[in-house]
Amino acid sequence: MEEAEKKILKISVRNLVELVLRSGDLDNRRTGGAEKTAMQEGSRIHRKIQRRMGADYRAEVALKHEVEVDQFQVLVEGRADGIIEKPEGVTIDEIKGIYMDLSYLTEPYPVHLAQAMCYGYFYCYDHQRNGAVVQMTYCNIETEEIRRFQVEKTFEELEIWFQGLIHEYMKWARYLYNHGMRRDESIRELSFPYPYRKGQKELVVAVYRSIARKRNLFIQAPTGIGKTLSTVYPAVKAIGEGLGDKLFYLTAKTITRAVAEEAFDILREHGLYLNSVTITAKEKLCFLETPECNPDACPYAKGHFDRVGDAVFEIIHKESGITREVVLGYAEEHRVCPFEFCLDISNWVDSVICDYNYVFDPNIRLKRYFSEGISGDYLFLTDEAHNLVPRAREMYSAAVYKEDFLLIKKVIKPMNQKLIRMLDRCNKELLEMKRECVSFQVMEDIRFFMTGIMTLFGELEKLLEASEDFEDRDLVLDFYFNLRDFLNIYDRLDDNYRIYTELLPDGRFMLRLFCINPAKNLKECLDKGNSTVFFSATLLPVRYYKELLSGDQEEYAVYAHSPFDQEKRLLMIASDVSSRYTRRNRREYQKVVDYMEKIVSAHKGNYMVFLPSYQYLKEIEAILKERPGLKQEFTYMSQASHMREQEREEFLKEFSEEREDSFVALCVMGGVFSEGIDLKEGRLIGAIIVGTGLPMVCTEQEILKGYFDARELNGFDYAYQYPGMNKVMQAAGRVIRTVRDEGVIALLDERFLKPDYQALFPREWDGYYEVQLKNVEEVARNFWSR
Repeated sequence: MEEAEKKILKISVRNLVELVLRSGDLDNRRTGGAEKTAMQEGSRIHRKIQRRMGADYRAEVALKHEVEVDQFQVLVEGRADGIIEKPEGVTIDEIKGIYMDLSYLTEPYPVHLAQAMCYGYFYCYDHQRNGAVVQMTYCNIETEEIRRFQVEKTFEELEIWFQGLIHEYMKWARYLYNHGMRRDESIRELSFPYPYRKGQKELVVAVYRSIARKRNLFIQAPTGIGKTLSTVYPAVKAIGEGLGDKLFYLTAKTITRAVAEEAFDILREHGLYLNSVTITAKEKLCFLETPECNPDACPYAKGHFDRVGDAVFEIIHKESGITREVVLGYAEEHRVCPFEFCLDISNWVDSVICDYNYVFDPNIRLKRYFSEGISGDYLFLTDEAHNLVPRAREMYSAAVYKEDFLLIKKVIKPMNQKLIRMLDRCNKELLEMKRECVSFQVMEDIRFFMTGIMTLFGELEKLLEASEDFEDRDLVLDFYFNLRDFLNIYDRLDDNYRIYTELLPDGRFMLRLFCINPAKNLKECLDKGNSTVFFSATLLPVRYYKELLSGDQEEYAVYAHSPFDQEKRLLMIASDVSSRYTRRNRREYQKVVDYMEKIVSAHKGNYMVFLPSYQYLKEIEAILKERPGLKQEFTYMSQASHMREQEREEFLKEFSEEREDSFVALCVMGGVFSEGIDLKEGRLIGAIIVGTGLPMVCTEQEILKGYFDARELNGFDYAYQYPGMNKVMQAAGRVIRTVRDEGVIALLDERFLKPDYQALFPREWDGYYEVQLKNVEEVARNFWSR
């Protein structure tokens, strides 16, 4: 085979050594060590140490080495933290910032030393050196104490060692090569699996074009156009053209993950050779009732790393669509931790289906792909992207509660007086803030408080390292991790944040770091890939989502036309009813029930009524119970708060029951049944939506409003109206799911007749009937008779 035709397989130094050299037990009991290196990847410490090292020290030196084997080349690349060049020799420095008392560290972690040895070999090979000093520099992130380990290696020693490393890797390299060749060939032959619906081909082209140009794309596409296939198919075609090497399909809910799995299965049935894994939360994968990832508590953790390589190698050769059930089966067979096994599988598949958290959340994101200094040719498909705004705000915010400091003080009082004094100091400062806070207060500066938190965090670290077993240790550990999160979010503070204190209804006092605009934090993750597609049936107004998801109003955007016959849908807006707080009274509740009765009696079937809150739902229930005659018109059932998964499934089963009368489900707008459920082909023929979906006035919403008002962006729209209309459109989107569906959407609030609300309507709502109680039944009957 000619040199030009040889396939280049890339792997990072870190991934190579971890793949080949990991062994032993899975154990998360320690708070420091290799697993914690770096909640922030120690980047701040790296830079600080590098600046101190003098003129001979070259920082962040990119190094790579190619190994030619058979029909391909393996390219191993990485970045040495430091290289010290002196006449007497060269030193390769690998820096690790860790949250750990360094007195417990007696030797370098083998995986860390192996990284440094790789860089030592690459440097000696490139510069014809006879050998090098390999140095591990460990630094405690809190105290900045440093401990170094050195070992001198000849070039021959490094070469023999690295050849052994590559030899162990070759079975994986051959798999990647053969799999990639077969995958790309199948993609070239792959056609869209169905005849295109109206607007679908244009959507496919727009997705491919944005990926080819390495741009982001926002898609507003109505339900039923086939958004999942319309985004997955062009992304897969782009991988076949070398425009990406790993596809991340990101979701907010379990049900949309199943839709993504189905899309890949459909493409495989039409000839695609491509594998995918679905990453499921640890709690849903663990064989134990409560995850305890250590060899004493879990037999799957004991010796996990000795067996996991063989388990991964087998599953990627035998399975294509690797779902939760498939992962559990192989994990049981090979006696490995299912969650860690699942993460390792993700290294060797073409597509990863997972929750937003695994890409964006600073505590949960997959470090192997998204740590500082690591990037790739990733493609991101972000489903139901409207959900990412509130989720991202939560991911990049943090809070501490005064009461927690007093609780931890009680737990550790007999153990550590120094810690007691530190807890007292933090508690006193929070008490001062509490005295100045009437309901909530925006703070400008908490630097003095943060100094106390950092000192407390370092001392807690020592306690947890020294004492692996004491009463209520879990409480202390949770508090420790909460402080860690608070410190990490504090490092992110900028103009996109507000700091505030609040007296909560339950009596607790909170200090919160609130991320208002998460775009900058999200961009940090998205920039690690090539292109991102944000898509949803409710991405209006698109300028709002551009502002909060990417921060760039110049991003591409597509508005896909609905493929459905407008004649099959009736949109009604009631002009004589309102859900305003000032109008919430018995007369108004009775009017809503009257509307329900008239709309449902016009045609037998299943209906969903979306109400502004659980309190509002209870008021409607009370009136329904007073009207026994309604039982002949329809059967009703109410959504309960905090429903378990089984209860939700049983609730949805009601829509499949055969009945002589109509069925009405009373639900809460913005709740679990207002999006993500798929009741198609006659199982739902109407949605009655009460109110405009505006969030309740609260501290957070008012802070949001003030922030956007200060930027002349109309704070009411950003804090209340846009999120509210999104909930309305999601609820309405439950009705028409396929070309065979038909149904009614009733918006019960006079505010929907105002121009500012109608400006937010999707295009397919361009025709509506204005109704009142006196004519709504007639309008509905006319629609159904037509």
